Amino acid sequence: MAHFLNDDLEYVADDYYDVTDFEDDPFGDEQSHKNDVTDFEFEDDVDTSKPKTDTSAKEARNGKDIQGIPWERLNFTRDKYRETRLKQYKNYESLSRSHEELERQCLEVEKGKTFYDFHFNTRLVKSTIVHFQLRNLLWATSKHDVYLMQNYSVVHWSSLLKRGKEVLNVVKPIVPTLKNPGLLAQTLSRVQISTMAVKEGLLVAGGFQGELICKNLNHPGVAYCTKLTTDENAITNTVDIYRNPSGSRRVIAANNDAQVRVFDAENFTCLNRFSFDWCVNNTCVSPDGKLLAVLGDSADCLIADAQTGKITGSLKGHLDYSFASAWHPDGRILATGNQDTTCRLWDIRNLSESLAVLKGRMGAIRAVRFTNDGRFLAMAEPADFVHIIDTQSGYSKGQEIDIFGEIAGISFSPDAEALFVGVADRTYGSLLEFNRRHFNQYPQTMF
Repeated sequence: MAHFLNDDLEYVADDYYDVTDFEDDPFGDEQSHKNDVTDFEFEDDVDTSKPKTDTSAKEARNGKDIQGIPWERLNFTRDKYRETRLKQYKNYESLSRSHEELERQCLEVEKGKTFYDFHFNTRLVKSTIVHFQLRNLLWATSKHDVYLMQNYSVVHWSSLLKRGKEVLNVVKPIVPTLKNPGLLAQTLSRVQISTMAVKEGLLVAGGFQGELICKNLNHPGVAYCTKLTTDENAITNTVDIYRNPSGSRRVIAANNDAQVRVFDAENFTCLNRFSFDWCVNNTCVSPDGKLLAVLGDSADCLIADAQTGKITGSLKGHLDYSFASAWHPDGRILATGNQDTTCRLWDIRNLSESLAVLKGRMGAIRAVRFTNDGRFLAMAEPADFVHIIDTQSGYSKGQEIDIFGEIAGISFSPDAEALFVGVADRTYGSLLEFNRRHFNQYPQTMF
């Protein structure tokens, strides 16, 4: 992956506001951002009125923009701005290859469906993106609990209480609390979080300089933290939490040093280390814990044995580097998101060709997620568009969420009742919530 920060991010506010008061690099001014974190507070009074910057479903039904963008005060309409964005947006590519044949391979998806209705948007919390290619910075652990990265903090947002709370501060020195002989833990500070995962009460974060941080949410402090590699190009590109075939909990991390490392999630000893021929941008373990999808700085993706790292299959079809993957809950279908603007679906029983190719609107597919019931697949582009695909239709019917701003991450709640979208923008950065529509039931959200 490219070894630089978020220079490729495009901010909505730049197009119609004077943004001289904003910093180009969210980590550039040490003192100002130190204050941002230490003063990071929210209203403790649950009964306080909703901030004017937030948008409810009722307000949206009455005509308010879901992101609170005041189109009526601007010199152009929303439709005109969308038209301009589609014409001017330039997708980042690592490999320059013809897309002519690719366009013919893409499945025609019937758009215009509504599977998830807009419910709420808050600007009390705003995602921050460290690296423009890495967009796994948002995790929902329930319909009412969301974790996201904001500046030097990991923040918990309660969609029920409409209130946020800092759960991890990475400006100050982080001293690991777990003391085991032989454990290569070390104190860290000023970590620029590049990726994260939150599952089963465990928060795992990776850093721009190769850091790994593991925190039990039910205990104070950080259990374990270290630098995984001393390589100059050391970014921790992806982390995840999974169960192996025997049910033991594991942490997996992949870095730009072409290494994938597996840790015991209880004592954080390193159990395995797998080496590959290129920078590993993303990994994903199958639901049964047996297979490992490995994606990176190659047009081909790999399937490996999750216990040994031995390569068992190769996925050929993408034209560029891949940065996102997700397994269907049944363990048979793997989705891979690529900079060639497509998401490919692979049937693990026949890897000779992809099962289907799904096209984005204007950019790479940088995040993919299945609902836990397997009914829907969500794909996020770097900016503006999230696509929800109905798997039961053979992936032929979809909903397109059309917003403005860089997308920091997407996450379904475990019960599949909510979809959260993190938007990183200087002015309109926010957390959007969409609720699943159920037929034969009056929706309580936006039609």
